[in-house]
Amino acid sequence: MVAVVAADSGYERATAAGFEVDLVVGDLDSLSEAARAELDDRGTAFEAYPADKDATDLELALDAALRYAPSAITVVGGRTGRFDHAIGQVLLLGHPKYSGVELDALLDDGVVHVVHGTRELRGSVGETISLVPLHGDARGVTTAGLLYSLSDDRLAAGSTRGVSNEFVSDRATITVRDGVVIAVRAA
Repeated sequence: MVAVVAADSGYERATAAGFEVDLVVGDLDSLSEAARAELDDRGTAFEAYPADKDATDLELALDAALRYAPSAITVVGGRTGRFDHAIGQVLLLGHPKYSGVELDALLDDGVVHVVHGTRELRGSVGETISLVPLHGDARGVTTAGLLYSLSDDRLAAGSTRGVSNEFVSDRATITVRDGVVIAVRAA
């Protein structure tokens, strides 16, 4: 079963793209009145939260998605327009509570793949990919199928060492023994 969980006005974007939304979560501050009426008409489930809360709508949506026990989650986000939100979104993706699912996100102009353990990614020869550690150093990083290979290496938090690598094959494998890495590609 594929479940679609929308965060706030993501409902309108999802339905416009032809998706049937199973659940809408958030403070509903950016959801139009017409969309609110449509939620009621369709009987779409929603979980409304107060505007003053300790989590973003994205975090609430990811937590709700986990209740469906997925093996993978794909986040489709619009342009945030706020740099602080963009940073928060990326850091959130690497949170340990999501380490049990394969997590990918299409955010702004980038595609983000979260790597806990091992991930195989498909790409095009010559396509740029950057590996960035989140929440501290990533240790035991090993790659295959990338121009600048790593073998049981450390990517230090705050370092740009993993930026601007590229695919030399149509598949790349990234393994992280300790920590979490995001693999970022242009959309």
